[in-house]
Amino acid sequence: MKPLSGLNLRLLASALLVFGLATRTVASAPLVTVTLDTENPGLVIPADFEGLSFEASQLLPGPGGIHYFRRDNHALIHLFHTLGIKSLRLGGNTADRDARKLPDEADLDSLFAFAKAAGVKIIYCLRLHGGDPQADARTAKYIMDRYASQMDCFSIGQEPSSYPKPYSYSDYEKDWRKFADTIIAAVPDVKFCGPSVHKNPAWARQFIADFGQASHVILITEHFYPGGAGNKVPAPEVGRDCMLSDNFVKSYETLYNGFVPAALSDGLPYRLEEANNYFNGGAKGVSDTFAAALWGLDFMHWWAEHGAKGVNFHTGDFVSANYRLEPAKYTAFFSTRNGYVSRPLAYGIKAFDLSGHGRVVRVELSSGSSRLAAYAVLGNDNDLYVTLINQEHGADAQTLTVAVRPSRTRFKSGQILYLIAPDHNVAAISGETLGGTEIEVDGNWNGKWTLLKPPENDTGTFTVQIPAVCAAIVKLLPMSKP
Repeated sequence: MKPLSGLNLRLLASALLVFGLATRTVASAPLVTVTLDTENPGLVIPADFEGLSFEASQLLPGPGGIHYFRRDNHALIHLFHTLGIKSLRLGGNTADRDARKLPDEADLDSLFAFAKAAGVKIIYCLRLHGGDPQADARTAKYIMDRYASQMDCFSIGQEPSSYPKPYSYSDYEKDWRKFADTIIAAVPDVKFCGPSVHKNPAWARQFIADFGQASHVILITEHFYPGGAGNKVPAPEVGRDCMLSDNFVKSYETLYNGFVPAALSDGLPYRLEEANNYFNGGAKGVSDTFAAALWGLDFMHWWAEHGAKGVNFHTGDFVSANYRLEPAKYTAFFSTRNGYVSRPLAYGIKAFDLSGHGRVVRVELSSGSSRLAAYAVLGNDNDLYVTLINQEHGADAQTLTVAVRPSRTRFKSGQILYLIAPDHNVAAISGETLGGTEIEVDGNWNGKWTLLKPPENDTGTFTVQIPAVCAAIVKLLPMSKP
């Protein structure tokens, strides 16, 4: 017999973990019924929902004058395609108050060559704090004269509500107007977004009132790190527990209620153009663990369900924290010699890519577990995608039996794909799999779907097992599909 390779051993172990645990716990697993309103699909999830955000300093050439974003960085381009990334935002503190050197024309040319190959549109942050309106106008003009079709919008300033005090919204309004007017004079077809503040709905509401119907503003942007400062987390287990708790969800609701109704009433879409779980580069033993995969998948679906245009996770090998560049603990992936090593967050992003294209379907959960999150999307291919996230973890965590019940519409067959960590360990920092396999350093992913038992004839219900510390995507095929 031919010996199993290392990869095949990992795949076998993952399969045994998932299906072995499910088999042992079927009898005692709590039952949760997920009812889906498949007759009345709602909001369309934008095609460019999935995004990443990088520091502006990432545009500067590295050792040997090599750019990170360049047309021949095939591994990064492939990884963007694999993860479904369609929006690339350049900003962070190194675009503004922490700027040491701003990108020049050659750096911008390299960026847009990469963007074309990767199939992404750009959100670009212009400097406000200590900046020069004429310099910003020259940058915007250079970009728009050459790459207008690849641009989404320009922001002016990075988190101005956090500038050194005293700096009020009134100061910002005057500065923003001056910079915007100068740029518009040079680039009449420019498009802006803003205010790009962190967790500050009051500034967003004021910005909407002042600029929402004028000044070429097409998008309202907020930054969001629901856990706060990563260096303030008292212990890793506390940070992970908080990330997977209702406290995080309550903070989403607070931010949403604080500015989104005002944006929508003005007919403006909104986007979280810079987001992650904890700021200052994240929290060690928290942001770099499998908890971040489950959190990221839930976070994206929650905001898609609430009408966001998209989410851009701040990432990169280094990010600006406390006025210096530090290794990013929350990064989705980091550079290695032959490509990029995907961290847990990347697996959450990929899981959303598999389940988040189409129209949102309303979900109702029966009692049975307070730690199961469920989302559904009627796909562009007319298949129904149901995302189930069992956030239970710790000694008492249980496998859940989930009855997936579409309303009226019947589905003939189903498949399932698991996002799982080694030993169902929420603190795992590597070895996670999606569809039984890892994302390779060259950006390749070859995960597999597994057939489900046919639905119950009387109700059309599919029953699945969701182990603790695990997410699953259930794909249902309609009767009318060949």
